[in-house]
Amino acid sequence: MSYADVADVAARLGRPLTDDERALAAVLLDDAENLIRARIPDLDERIADGRIRRELVVMIEANAVVRVLRNPGGYRSETAGDYSYTIDTRAAAGYLDIPDTDWRLIGVRPGAFTITPAFPRPRRPCPSRWVCDLWCGSCP
Repeated sequence: MSYADVADVAARLGRPLTDDERALAAVLLDDAENLIRARIPDLDERIADGRIRRELVVMIEANAVVRVLRNPGGYRSETAGDYSYTIDTRAAAGYLDIPDTDWRLIGVRPGAFTITPAFPRPRRPCPSRWVCDLWCGSCP
């Protein structure tokens, strides 16, 4: 269950939610929390010890859902004369998004790269000393 609830979404949206919107908001709130927990697995502990303010997590989750509810079709632009529209590329990717500014509020810094540990490859015994001398040189 997420820290934010449907009432938080309605308050930020500035109007009551329809029944369909309430159902969608509940699901999206859980999704938003899962996005946060994927990057901060110890979220509960950080909130409990005050490293992250609970109110910030509520705001971030609710605002992520509000962005979807305000534009459920994912339109980026729309024209009236000879009607045309453009779909936001994020809509095709699921659209529920937490921007970098929100991540920074809860202490997650975006990075340009990921450091992955390198593990030594397992050594296989060489078939013969001659092969080892030619290829790896690691046999005693």
